[in-house]
Amino acid sequence: MRRRTWLGVALAIAMTPAGAYAQDAIVIFAAASLKNALDDIAIGWAKDTGKPAPRIAYAASSALARQLEQGAPADLFISADTDWMDYVDKKDLITKDTRVELLGNRIVLIAPKDSKVTVEVKPGFDLAKALAGGRLAMANVDAVPAGKYGKAALEKLGAWEGVKGNIAQAENVRAALLLVARGEAPLGIVYATDAAVEPNVAVVGEFPADSHPPITYPAALTRTSTSADALTFLDMLKRAKARALFEKQGFSVLAK
Repeated sequence: MRRRTWLGVALAIAMTPAGAYAQDAIVIFAAASLKNALDDIAIGWAKDTGKPAPRIAYAASSALARQLEQGAPADLFISADTDWMDYVDKKDLITKDTRVELLGNRIVLIAPKDSKVTVEVKPGFDLAKALAGGRLAMANVDAVPAGKYGKAALEKLGAWEGVKGNIAQAENVRAALLLVARGEAPLGIVYATDAAVEPNVAVVGEFPADSHPPITYPAALTRTSTSADALTFLDMLKRAKARALFEKQGFSVLAK
């Protein structure tokens, strides 16, 4: 079972730009929503240091945490919420004193780019009417951070009961984004940073920050990391060059 899980991790890493690089490269497990920014940062790291670019596995934070629990090898974990970082912390899978609250984000309501739908996201808004019988694309609402944030916001705004039977749940937020981009769902809830990198969707509403728990991305080294460069890379994520790349994608950098 563990071998099958690790194979999934290996395939995920192989699909990243750094997948074919040296075996001594830093291995990072990162939330799917970080892909564009972190890919750019990894390439910059390799150019600046002459070291191999990190090999990065992108998936839902929940899936990555479970893989760490089952023994999958990684040097650094970046989660899209504090819950899954707390989970691996309680399992003694991270080096506690390296943990940092790295980034912030927002969630938005999206539609295909040519959609005529307009939605004012506010308490009591009629999301079911806007869906017009279609389904709302979201990451898994029980486990994946983006889905959990979205469900919390819909509950707070009084819209959840009207749409809970019409949710198209995806394995991660990028998969939910694709459902809307391909026109397979008329609306979806994703991070603002995801919407910003997908030309085939349009933002039709932004969820108030107080409608859901704060969106925080913590990062930490794993307990099993043997990389001499992992801590340096984590520290670099807080510096000016990485900060600029994160902010370019729409993240707010929380770490100082």
